[in-house]
Amino acid sequence: MRFERVRSARGRRLSSTRWLQRQLNDPYVQAAKRDGYRSRAAYKLLQIDDRFELLKLGCRVVDLGAAPGGWTQVAVNRVQSMDGHPSVVAIDILEMEPLPGADILLGDIEDEAAVARLCAAIGSPADLVLSDMAVATTGHASTDHLRTLALAEAAFLFACEVLTPGGGFVNKVFQGADEPALFDAMTQKFGSVRRFKPKASRSDSVEMFLIGMGFKDPE
Repeated sequence: MRFERVRSARGRRLSSTRWLQRQLNDPYVQAAKRDGYRSRAAYKLLQIDDRFELLKLGCRVVDLGAAPGGWTQVAVNRVQSMDGHPSVVAIDILEMEPLPGADILLGDIEDEAAVARLCAAIGSPADLVLSDMAVATTGHASTDHLRTLALAEAAFLFACEVLTPGGGFVNKVFQGADEPALFDAMTQKFGSVRRFKPKASRSDSVEMFLIGMGFKDPE
């Protein structure tokens, strides 16, 4: 038993060392520090928007799973959301530092009360819903895929409730056997759906994003 504990502790140290080395050598981590972004994930949204031009001046944006706020920063900057009258609303189950130009909520989009507060904060139909939500990975590929897909499905259902006709949706998923079903469901609600993996996503990551454009009028 003692040997098992020692081996487990050594494994955690090695894993932590590898993670630290990867962070130190990651150009996007370095760029985030240089450019003032809260996370390297900001560059994923920048690259998505450079490709698909979703963040238009003045549009109303909802950012799901926003903490620590890298995507929210990008959204605020690109739509020029103003402090006092923000057009960007962000929500996460984790605490998030205030950000000028964004209305930040603490809550879970799978909780009806949190969704009600989020809809009240939006105030009118959204032009764009962003979701970079993911569960803490377990290392078991199929489990991580299914748990992240459940969040992606929740984000999709929320987007269908709040988007204005013609609106857009960015939804993070993990590649796997069940992802095509969500892709197909999105094609029923959007005029165009694309799969996209930005360069800022790590090469060994199974994450990608489903980009929905031209939300269809539910009427």
